Amino acid sequence: MDVMLRRLAHTRSGDKGNTSNIAVIAYDPAFYPLLREQLTAERVAARFGTAFTGPVHRYEVDGLGVLNFVCEGALGGGVSRNLCLDNYGKTLAAAVLDIPIDVPAALEVCLR
Repeated sequence: MDVMLRRLAHTRSGDKGNTSNIAVIAYDPAFYPLLREQLTAERVAARFGTAFTGPVHRYEVDGLGVLNFVCEGALGGGVSRNLCLDNYGKTLAAAVLDIPIDVPAALEVCLR
């Protein structure tokens, strides 16, 4: 079944210059393999379309059940230079939580 990422994980974010950092943290270790398989850098980049002018890189932190996305060209030139408040890191991290993830029925009891 497809469920929004927010039911499997939460996010933390940061921004520096024109780069946004989005960490996706699995609520349950059972969800992490699903995230590794389905939440690719390409899917995160596609979520934002042309709003990002640079590449998205994904880093896996397996011991913590975390995927870290570094999104270049994501802040319209930088937080202090941009008049569009919606592009700050926290807003971008919240938008990632709307990506659908296919979850097996056996893991439904672990969803939030």
